[in-house]
Amino acid sequence: MLRLSKLTDYAVVLMGEMARRPGAITTAAELTSRTGLPAPTVQKLLKLLAREGLMASVRGAAGGYRLARGAGAISVAEIIAAVDGPIALTDCVGGHDGACGVEELCPMRGNWDKVNRAVQAALQSVTLADMSVPVPPASARAPAHATA
Repeated sequence: MLRLSKLTDYAVVLMGEMARRPGAITTAAELTSRTGLPAPTVQKLLKLLAREGLMASVRGAAGGYRLARGAGAISVAEIIAAVDGPIALTDCVGGHDGACGVEELCPMRGNWDKVNRAVQAALQSVTLADMSVPVPPASARAPAHATA
């Protein structure tokens, strides 16, 4: 199963909250209050995302953080890579030579790159703006029709 880390999930939550207020400067305390995430986690992620160029730190009395670019110009793939590092489904993709002990004998050698590129392309095609659109609760969505 492919699963993102909690920190990556939380980073998308934080950035999504900021995307709902384009151009606004937001403090860590405000984000903690609005998202319900623990303050130390919010502070850690804001520093990390600023270091990776996805957030901009604004100094001064009215300082805080803002998105470094518009939400439509930030992909989910960028957020994942900023928090978890390069997207690689197995040890043998993405230039991780020598990470697998049976790489020389493996009949799948090189083939996982195709899958990894497809996953990267899919994640690159989804933007923070896409992720920031609220999804109605299940009770408000149209019922699924059963097929015979």
